[in-house]
Amino acid sequence: MVDLKLIRENIDAVRQMLVDRHIAADLDRLVELDTRWRENLTYTQSLKAHQNKVSQEIAQLKKEKLDATETISEMRELSQKIKELTAEANNTKTEVEAILLTIPNMPEASTPVGISEDDNIEIKTWGELPSFDFQLKSHWEVAEQLDIVDFQRGAKVAGSNFVLFKGLGARLERALIQFMLDLHTTQHGYTEISPPFLANRPTMTGTGQLPKFESDMYRCDRDEENPDSDLFLIPTAEVPVTNLFAGEILSADELPIYYTAYTPCFRREAGAYGKDTRGLQRIHQFDKVEMVKFTTPETSYTEHESLLENAESVLQALGLPYRVVQHCTVELGFSAAKCYDIEVWAPGGQRFLEVSSCSNFEAFQARRANIRFRPEPGAKPEFVHTLNASGTALPRVVIALLETYQNPDGTVRVPAVLQPYMGGLTQIG
Repeated sequence: MVDLKLIRENIDAVRQMLVDRHIAADLDRLVELDTRWRENLTYTQSLKAHQNKVSQEIAQLKKEKLDATETISEMRELSQKIKELTAEANNTKTEVEAILLTIPNMPEASTPVGISEDDNIEIKTWGELPSFDFQLKSHWEVAEQLDIVDFQRGAKVAGSNFVLFKGLGARLERALIQFMLDLHTTQHGYTEISPPFLANRPTMTGTGQLPKFESDMYRCDRDEENPDSDLFLIPTAEVPVTNLFAGEILSADELPIYYTAYTPCFRREAGAYGKDTRGLQRIHQFDKVEMVKFTTPETSYTEHESLLENAESVLQALGLPYRVVQHCTVELGFSAAKCYDIEVWAPGGQRFLEVSSCSNFEAFQARRANIRFRPEPGAKPEFVHTLNASGTALPRVVIALLETYQNPDGTVRVPAVLQPYMGGLTQIG
């Protein structure tokens, strides 16, 4: 959530940010409600001060055995008016907060202004794009011929864009998960978390999925009398892991905190079935290893760069060429202040596929989830900065592996780093 004080003092900058991001929010209504709320608050406080003063006068009249009936009657009316004004203020504040939830994060200064993904900036590349002396197959052709992914039965069980890994395909998924978790915990200093795969409405709101993206989520429960009891299948481990400290105040010596977690992810991905969605590229349930950081504001951008390096190391270990691009304003995620995408090269389709978004949210999520830290004992609490990156998302990594390491005979080589997790297997097929 953007700081309301920042909006009051920089309204023109916030308007321009919404234009740059191509996001609509009713700022005029927000300003109107905020002004009304503050005027109400000031007036109510003055009435309460008057009420306190008169209450003392009434006590004195009673002490002197004088008639205070008329004054007491006036105070009863005043008390009712204060009650009504307070209820009105609370309703106004609720409206203010509802609009605040629709306003995206302010981009960090280095974020380029753009109107499409073509305006993203390529930061770097790693590895040489492979060349082949035989006709490449697409990943779904390789997977079906090796009988390691069953697209038809996955769809039969759950519907279109759900898949079934089987045999060595299922083992490859498990090997990748274990490899990534081991890498992040033993080499990068992360603590492994195994969180719930369901999240309630406040948790989903804390990281910014709700209310804006509710239609993209799978909701699995609803109590009409208590909306906060709703449960959602998580779209990423970022949601439960970031909210582990919701409503808490950490101490400065606890920061930074590094967590990594494997979870399945559930998303109602948009897009018609076709060239860009066939196979594993866009599915509703997929596996992902996530990295989450909690830092101080002063260190968050240094931590952001190291987070990017941690995610890159996965693809480097697997020997998969990739590039890193920085998001422009229109491509920037709703909650992010700055974001890098890591895109792996998929030679079968001759294109780069995003496998990790590495984001710094600054205090945006922390303000929504009320996650704070105390810089020193006795100091006023401040909001932490939260960061996250996929470390990495598996379906598109599997696409890149199957297409990059395929052989002319249809078998697929297993990268050396995965062989210990595959029982020493050097190729599939």
